Amino acid sequence: MTLRASDLRFERPAGLEAQRPPEARGAGRSDVRLLVSSERGHAHHAFEELPRLLRRGDLLVVNDSGTLPAALPAEGPGGRFRLNLCTRFGPRLWLVEPRRSAAEPGPVPGLGAAVTVAVGGTPVRLVCAHPGLPRLWFALAEQPLEPVMRAVGEPIRYAYVRQTLPLRAYQTVFARRPGSAEMPSAGRPFTEPMLRALRQRGVGIAPLTLHTGVSSLELEGDALERSTLFAEAFEVPPATAQRVNHARAAGGRVIAIGTTVVRALESVWDGQGVRPARGFTRRFVRPGNGGASVDGLLTGLHDPGASHLAMLFAVAGKPLVHDAYAEAVAHAYLWHEFGDSHLLLPGTARA
Repeated sequence: MTLRASDLRFERPAGLEAQRPPEARGAGRSDVRLLVSSERGHAHHAFEELPRLLRRGDLLVVNDSGTLPAALPAEGPGGRFRLNLCTRFGPRLWLVEPRRSAAEPGPVPGLGAAVTVAVGGTPVRLVCAHPGLPRLWFALAEQPLEPVMRAVGEPIRYAYVRQTLPLRAYQTVFARRPGSAEMPSAGRPFTEPMLRALRQRGVGIAPLTLHTGVSSLELEGDALERSTLFAEAFEVPPATAQRVNHARAAGGRVIAIGTTVVRALESVWDGQGVRPARGFTRRFVRPGNGGASVDGLLTGLHDPGASHLAMLFAVAGKPLVHDAYAEAVAHAYLWHEFGDSHLLLPGTARA
């Protein structure tokens, strides 16, 4: 299947961005809607109904990465700006995204190779732009940036979220290993009572780690298979690989909680099962290149043009995904990290 940029586009009216978490309106984390899409069509549920929608023997694979306060105040030759950390490659080496502000992605005046900027008072030298992704830069800090994050960092926030929220609003119940620039948000509506209900139902839960970078880039041009994705650190531990393979052998469904989980599992899929591994992945999951490691995917709703939509096509097929997004728009589902959820159970609709 040839995938083009136009395949990732759909019409979405203004006003469907979730501007605040459900707790801000006096509700609970799981008080969001859940659209379930399968070959039988689309069904509308409350997220709290998820346990009864699953089967004994299903395995949910979750991302246990915790969110960093990765948005840092910076100052360069052109004045003040925000520096969003993306991927950590070493104690002082990061991939970063300079932004004018939460609402303005850049470019930031005065920045270039070998320019040194002050990030929370720490000198950081821009080394070079990421090949194929000029909005991102490799940067070498004079000192580790973890103390800077603790002192002055905030969660990365975009224009549709109108207020600064505490870091805990961007952590999931699964978070154990800090490292994500942005929250692995598919896991956000889960709560401890829901985890108990899932276990009582006979649904398993297995963790892996993928430290997410900045938001999904929009892909441009017709040759999407040659698009550049930046690297993200991941680990699939032996116990999780074993449980994934056992669930499939026993006839259970492996359901990824988030696109990050699909990316990690596809990075260790050998055609028959998954193997434990750790490292960095730049895997671009798309039709004809992945999607077989999972039987379902629970995720949020992704923007028009986002690269994550190509992954959804690989897991569930383009017709089902496009039809589901039309359904979500028609019923005014909410987008982004504080928005509603989407469960894809493709069955025979797999691409």
